[in-house]
Amino acid sequence: MKNKIPRPSRQINQVTVRVPGSTSNCGAGFDTLGLALTVYNFVTLTRGDWSGARPARLSDAAGIDMANEAARLFFVRAGVEEIGFTFHIEGDVPMSRGLGSSVTLRAGVVAGLNELAAAKLTKEDMCSLVTQLEGHPDNATPAVIGGFVVARCDPHTGELSGVVRKAIGKELCFVVVSPEQELETKKARGILPKELPYFDAIKSVNSAAYVVAVILSGEYERLRHAVCDYLHEPYRLPLIPGASAAIQAGVSAGALTGWLSGSGSSVLCVTDNRNSAKVGKAMATAFAGHKIKSRIFSLHAENAGLKIMARKR
Repeated sequence: MKNKIPRPSRQINQVTVRVPGSTSNCGAGFDTLGLALTVYNFVTLTRGDWSGARPARLSDAAGIDMANEAARLFFVRAGVEEIGFTFHIEGDVPMSRGLGSSVTLRAGVVAGLNELAAAKLTKEDMCSLVTQLEGHPDNATPAVIGGFVVARCDPHTGELSGVVRKAIGKELCFVVVSPEQELETKKARGILPKELPYFDAIKSVNSAAYVVAVILSGEYERLRHAVCDYLHEPYRLPLIPGASAAIQAGVSAGALTGWLSGSGSSVLCVTDNRNSAKVGKAMATAFAGHKIKSRIFSLHAENAGLKIMARKR
């Protein structure tokens, strides 16, 4: 059993953590590939007057449950004395839109408690912890460490066992269009089949491997039409009116490629900065054709990961 870490003589009473949103899967890299993006949520934790793991006050019950779960696992992993706290989350990462909103809360709570409790978890430790909370590493790892991430979990235990990270410059623009339709990850996973045709799996592996090779090489022009997924997009896209048409419209407007961001409902196209406005407009127009309003984000890769923005004693 780990020794308890003593509280500092001048303890921190409030901390604010900036956590980037992220896109996961990147096509066929299901539960494996992720990319942090320049859209953020800010999670502020304030030390409470009570003791014990009663960490959350929020109107959203799901948010409270996620914060409680993150706190419980943090105290076990860090081996520190439990403290009470309240939290507040705000920012531009939309909820249930496939941009890692749940990770911003979980990672923000973990990083914030790491400060309040004067624990010594590294970002590597946080990647492992948040992956356990999420159940998969594709959003968890880029939100913590930033960049484009290929992550591997042990096939038997589910523990994070390896991460390869690549920083991506501002020459690529990631145009995300989020329709006014939420899609919970639980529902989006429930629609997936228990078995896949053998050659569908082969075609997906081929696409995922090629996309990783292109990004690691920096030969981004080779991304053109590279995404070809048969693992999840054929089952999830029909749940989101206009999503498939939006990806096709973005590519027709000059984007290199596109994919369903996470489990949706947002879709993403990869382009250059010069063409981003045209691509975003085309994608939003496709949603409008289905009488669905949407929001356009023109983003870049976020290479720093989560960051402590403020501490108050």
